[in-house]
Amino acid sequence: MPSDLANAISPAARRDPAGATPAMAQWFAAKAAHPDALVFFRMGDFFEMFFEDAVTGAEVLNLAVSHRGEHGGQPIPMAGVPAHAHEAYLARLLRRGFRVAICDQMETPEEAKARKASTLRREVVRVVTPGTVTEDSLLEGGRASWLLALSAPAASAGAAGEGALGAAWLDISTGAVSTEALTIAEAAALLSRLEPAEILVPPALIEPGAAYAPALSGFEHRLRAATAPRDEARLFQAAWEVPVLDGFGSFGPAETAALATALDYVLQTQGGTMPRLSPPESRGGADTLRMDAATRRSLEILRSERGEAESCLFAAVDRTLTGAGGRELAARLAAPLAEAGPIAARHDAVEFLLAETALRQRLRQSLRGAPDMARALGRLSVGRFNPRDLAALRDGLTRAEAMREALREPSQVPLLLTRAAVALMPDGSPRAELARALAEELPARFEDGNVVAAGYDGQLDALRRLRDGAREAILEMQRELARAWNIASLKIKHHQQFGHLVEVPASAGEALLRAKAMEGPHAPIHRQTMANAHRFTCLALAELDRKLSSAREEAARREARVVAHLRGLCLDAAGAINAAAAAVAEVDVQQAAAELAAGGGWCRPEITGGTEFRVRGGRHPVVDAALRRAKGPAFVPNDADLSAGRRLCLLTGPNMAGKSTFLRQNALLVVLAQAGLFAPAAEARLGLVDRLFSRVGAADDIAGGRSTFMVEMSETAVILNQAGPRSLVILDEVGRGTATWDGLAIAWAVLEALHDRLRCRAIFATHFHELTALAGKLPELAPARMEVREHRGRVVFLHTVAPGASERSWGLHVARLAGVPRAVLTRAEAVLAALELRARNLDPLAEELPLLAAAQRGDGAAADGGQAENSTDSVVAGEQVPEIGTLLALLDAIDPDALTPREALEALYRLKSAAPQQASAVKQPREVLSSR
Repeated sequence: MPSDLANAISPAARRDPAGATPAMAQWFAAKAAHPDALVFFRMGDFFEMFFEDAVTGAEVLNLAVSHRGEHGGQPIPMAGVPAHAHEAYLARLLRRGFRVAICDQMETPEEAKARKASTLRREVVRVVTPGTVTEDSLLEGGRASWLLALSAPAASAGAAGEGALGAAWLDISTGAVSTEALTIAEAAALLSRLEPAEILVPPALIEPGAAYAPALSGFEHRLRAATAPRDEARLFQAAWEVPVLDGFGSFGPAETAALATALDYVLQTQGGTMPRLSPPESRGGADTLRMDAATRRSLEILRSERGEAESCLFAAVDRTLTGAGGRELAARLAAPLAEAGPIAARHDAVEFLLAETALRQRLRQSLRGAPDMARALGRLSVGRFNPRDLAALRDGLTRAEAMREALREPSQVPLLLTRAAVALMPDGSPRAELARALAEELPARFEDGNVVAAGYDGQLDALRRLRDGAREAILEMQRELARAWNIASLKIKHHQQFGHLVEVPASAGEALLRAKAMEGPHAPIHRQTMANAHRFTCLALAELDRKLSSAREEAARREARVVAHLRGLCLDAAGAINAAAAAVAEVDVQQAAAELAAGGGWCRPEITGGTEFRVRGGRHPVVDAALRRAKGPAFVPNDADLSAGRRLCLLTGPNMAGKSTFLRQNALLVVLAQAGLFAPAAEARLGLVDRLFSRVGAADDIAGGRSTFMVEMSETAVILNQAGPRSLVILDEVGRGTATWDGLAIAWAVLEALHDRLRCRAIFATHFHELTALAGKLPELAPARMEVREHRGRVVFLHTVAPGASERSWGLHVARLAGVPRAVLTRAEAVLAALELRARNLDPLAEELPLLAAAQRGDGAAADGGQAENSTDSVVAGEQVPEIGTLLALLDAIDPDALTPREALEALYRLKSAAPQQASAVKQPREVLSSR
């Protein structure tokens, strides 16, 4: 087993480079510089791993472990991957959270020989980490790859004050950079919003017991300890050629420390090369809809609760056609706007493209298959690009110009699209030069040649003619020598050691040797004598041989100079290209939103500055899309009104009737509307929401030592501490995770707090029917119920929201659908009947809170002298229940058509047992059955 092999490796041999061969000494140096990374050590056509790296890499990549020489008296374990396919292996390692140091060959064997070295020079050229990759094969096209750095000033590391944390996040594949000052609570929300690929954290923030540790919960596998560097000015100079950030905006000390941490890490991983980065933006967050981590998880905006990309809001509404458009749409859904003006501008663009069907289709035609210019530019900036990245800029700019022409035709184009159209055709665009310089069909690697088009560079064309015309040049030289030497049968052949030589028959060779010495470039020079032939060369052939042998290298070097020129042109125009790429993404998102709305049933939401919330015919976008794909029953739309006078909806009804769907769909309508998309509804008028809270579903945190109820209460506490009059809150089953009285009391108090103190818009779903008593006491509370119909003992869920409170919970019917045994259901029906009867017999305190009032009396006695309490106890104990109400309830629970003969007999005896006068004469059902 590889683990056994790892244990067999001597620790001294693993660490001590003494006595190592020159190549292994290079490996030891690379490993010492990057001890926490796997070292990919280039040896010829392979990247090799040694010692423990080989064992670990072999386990992850399913490779065979071999050996290469010895060190310290022990064989050296080795495992390798082909250099030409190493990216596929890197992707697998990155998904497992590994860092990989690429130690590459820095010279050719000829260059090493020229400096009389026995070993090629190798250096670590980069460290590949999850948050610093640029290759397409290692990235998701529609997802940003954020590297997030957190920083806290030394004086407040571990404090919980306002702005104690600084955050900076950047994507080196596109150059996007942002910063923000955060509280602890906001840090968790930021992590959930960005889903960073890698997180740099000062050690003080993740020490056991640190106040910041809970904010990082769930992201432990992405954390990397990093200390803020002292030389911030040097890093800012390397990134933007400025020593301070004042020209870009106002940045606090914690933000600049976090940004410097991220930049320093990028430099370390990129071998000292700083990628092209856009100027940083400081985001205070006031202009976006705030959502905490629990809300994002509950609403499944970018991923489902199981972490899957399918069955989430993004997957349901994504109609983008480019990777950049997909990333922009995801960013908008993750951080919807909270300002009416920018939201209206986005809605104007969607409405315009929805009406302009022909224009929308032209734009879609240009967008379909458009390359990702931002990421291609990112690879050019770090020097890790291929010919197709240059082609991506050429083709992307060409398509951008086509979109610009399409947008110039209509009149009254909305402002957002007008600005995008200007950016689509930037000044100083290198498109024309790239189109003239690049070949139509490009290879995957520069080493394969033919990147530059014929006719662009005369010197390169001449070298290519020589390189590609070698056969014709040899034949022409052969004809010249045949005439000069007067030997028609001579042949020019290539020899591995001597290059091209002239071979003539033995007799002709002897005659040539005896002949008078010839002068000039064609004079024969004897090289080799064989049994049947002689081999000669001449100055002309030697010169031709030299030209032919160097033609390929010269052509490659000349082509590399042309490519470097083209790269320089693109980097000089990087700002304009990046703006064009952003404009392409903008157009893609807007046309995608229009295409989504064109599917039918989507309206332009009206966003107001008030607190209205009126939705007519609203649908859950994800559930609706799933039903359409499955061609199942149509989604049942519902209205929602949380406007003044009814801003708090108390929703009752059974499980499986659609309460959770109704809750989430109204929250998702806000997300879509404020992100700038249309809403899946017939009509929507929404007052701007500043904070959105969702507590739906149950989950525990076993690793954190929190029970389901503790998680529920923690999430509820966040809402009660942060929600305000402009917030939207959706709450489901508050208090159901504990005892009835505790849970009911908590739910009652939370409902009053939402109404009286927070004064927010809210939908509060519950099974506590006692809460409906508050409808007459809280003027802004409006009861609603999920409609249910019962037919022949079976429940039919209508999935319709109607005014008023639900009469029953229907929990037993849901249990029946779930397959609970009939005997258990029958017993539960009897217990339920007795409990309901008891509730009807309680004293007048029950008018406000019946169950809680009974508990407060202490002795459990009811107003009728304890009859109800005794009846309940008798049911629970399995004794006789004399109340006529119980008999009627038992009778009502029987479905004659669904009973087997045995069940019918048991039901009959159960009814007879309920009558006290018959108790002594009735045998138990088991006795009757056994007697038969």
